[in-house]
Amino acid sequence: MAAKEPGPPRQEPIFNVPGVVVAFAAVLIALFAALNWASPDAQDAVIRNLAFAPGRLTVWLWPRQAVELLLRAHNDLAALEQVRAMRDLHVLTGGPKLWTLLSYALLHGSWTHVLLNTVWLVAFGPPAALRFGGWRFILFMAAATVAGALAHWASAPMDFSPLIGASAAVSGLMGAATRFMFQPGAPLGGGRFMGRTEIEAIQPATLMQVFVEPRARIFLIIWLGADFIFGAFARQLGLSDMPVAWVAHLGGFAAGLILFPLFDRGRARRPSPSPEIADW
Repeated sequence: MAAKEPGPPRQEPIFNVPGVVVAFAAVLIALFAALNWASPDAQDAVIRNLAFAPGRLTVWLWPRQAVELLLRAHNDLAALEQVRAMRDLHVLTGGPKLWTLLSYALLHGSWTHVLLNTVWLVAFGPPAALRFGGWRFILFMAAATVAGALAHWASAPMDFSPLIGASAAVSGLMGAATRFMFQPGAPLGGGRFMGRTEIEAIQPATLMQVFVEPRARIFLIIWLGADFIFGAFARQLGLSDMPVAWVAHLGGFAAGLILFPLFDRGRARRPSPSPEIADW
């Protein structure tokens, strides 16, 4: 009996974006479109209730800061501007609005803003979504979002300018990708397109290995340099009319880099590492 001839090699699709990534991108675009077409009053209400403002959290934790700001406003123009921003956000009467640590990521300031974040989401989201799984991916994005907000708060605790955008969450995906996408056999480490099983099988780098492996280290240097230059000097370079919260990006990236093992579904399916090798 003649042996059955093998069929043609399996062709992987060029574009294979997991549904959770497509859904998240669609939500970002749909929400911006709805907000863009809403009335000015509705837009103001959404920003006031869903954008994150560091000063609002600071005043809730330390009310004395608001009192001192009000006293300085009598002879300090900068403090007076802060008081006006605080009033516009209803900080003294609206409560801490802790949900804004997450909800700010769903809002964007322009089509350029939302589409740029969507492009980076589609670029770095699929590997993480395939490796984490849907629910872990959503929780990971939430963790990076909160980390970005807290980093921005730490850098500007009395800033009442609304923070919006999914950049911290997307930066978290880039941080997570650094842990496994440059490993031997991974797509950015010389491999081909991979499906879920192959992505999960990649042995992730430890934190120490990330800073030692040449490709990952180069990526880190380029990312950090670009974040600082295009974030801190975006207005001077004519790239944005508004300040860019580059520290929030940094917080999201650091969260992705450090918290990756907590969300790694592939970790549970691989043999345990030897005792002398740290998994972090």
